[in-house]
Amino acid sequence: MSAHITDEKPTLLLVDDDADFLSALAPAMIKRGFLVSTANSAESAFELAKQEAPEYAVVDLKMSGNSGLVLVRQLASLEAGTKIVVLTGFASISTAVEAIKLGATHYLAKPVDADEIVSAFGKKNGDAEVELSSNPLSIERLEWEHIQRVLSEHDGNISATARSLNMHRRTLQRKLSKNH
Repeated sequence: MSAHITDEKPTLLLVDDDADFLSALAPAMIKRGFLVSTANSAESAFELAKQEAPEYAVVDLKMSGNSGLVLVRQLASLEAGTKIVVLTGFASISTAVEAIKLGATHYLAKPVDADEIVSAFGKKNGDAEVELSSNPLSIERLEWEHIQRVLSEHDGNISATARSLNMHRRTLQRKLSKNH
């Protein structure tokens, strides 16, 4: 039986199609004691993870090619113990729920900093003291949430979602391209 090396750094996989974000986050996470590898797509990240499953992962939700949700499922299937934080500039209730169901540890809306990510890795339970909003969601936000739920039900298929919502596909694409 070999001795465990206690000064070994934990492995962290950062996945985002925004090169500037990766180039800023990677050094910040290295300073916090992680051995960092990066990928700019879900597909390339999964190839890296198949070689050696990371202990931690930070995954962007919306990327060209496979979404971050697909990658979350793949990473969780490789190693159930991987702590995965999903980041997104397109936060919605339905994607947050799906990310957690698929194996994410936490879900954060951008912008975030390295300390928030490290804190999210450490969260094991929900926070019953989280601040509850006293304002109802706006009509625009309710529409966004509904679209995200229906999109999730159709596995991200825009055409099927548009048909289900009785909406033209291009109209749906315009609504999805807005940054909510």
